[in-house]
Amino acid sequence: MGKQHALGCLVGGVKEAERSVARLIVATEREFKEAIAAVRERDPAARSSAEILLLYSGVHAIMAHRLAHALHKNEHYFCARAISQLARHFTGIEIHPGATIGKNFFIDHGSGVVIGETAEIGDNCTLYQGVTLGGTGKDVGKRHPTLGDNVMVGSGAKVLGPLKVGAGSKIAANAVVLHPVPENSTAVGIPARVVRRDGVRVRDDLDQIHIPDPVAQQFRAMEETIAQLRREIEQLKQENGVHSDGNER
Repeated sequence: MGKQHALGCLVGGVKEAERSVARLIVATEREFKEAIAAVRERDPAARSSAEILLLYSGVHAIMAHRLAHALHKNEHYFCARAISQLARHFTGIEIHPGATIGKNFFIDHGSGVVIGETAEIGDNCTLYQGVTLGGTGKDVGKRHPTLGDNVMVGSGAKVLGPLKVGAGSKIAANAVVLHPVPENSTAVGIPARVVRRDGVRVRDDLDQIHIPDPVAQQFRAMEETIAQLRREIEQLKQENGVHSDGNER
């Protein structure tokens, strides 16, 4: 009876292992398909699924993160970090295993991208090269940004601290975001400020395009002063009976 029970447990364990492997294979296949679909949708340079799967560093980094994140959730911290560092070495993209990333995530080009441990990224988000989702060094616990669904972060942009970028928003290239960004907004500059929300331009006292040129203003003021002085000199000459050529009448 004891042998039969042990044999039954062994068979049950093997079957459960087989089911776990099958689930892992299905999940991995689905994630690969999602990654390929995200690239095809957002990168016009992509020519084939084989090219994307074999040659796109962003896809490699994302798939490595999926595995590292699963290990991290199961408290296999060393193995998770080892995988993330290996991926960083080969792709130039550093994603901490603790970061939470949604579906259809796309990293275009990817070199220099850094995503911190407590960062959260929604579905259908896009990051370009040189993006940092980092901390400021002043926070504990939740230290990194949260991106809503359908957020785009331009190349070289830095989003720092436990702030939230609302769904559908865009962060311009090289912007430095230090404060929350509302949904469906566009943020630009250093530090970043919202210039458009829900398709409508936001009024702002500082207009970087049409701001007056202080040098030109000074030149205009000097020209006006010189013109005024000339008029006064001519008037004095007329009052004293002196021709414009300097001779007395």
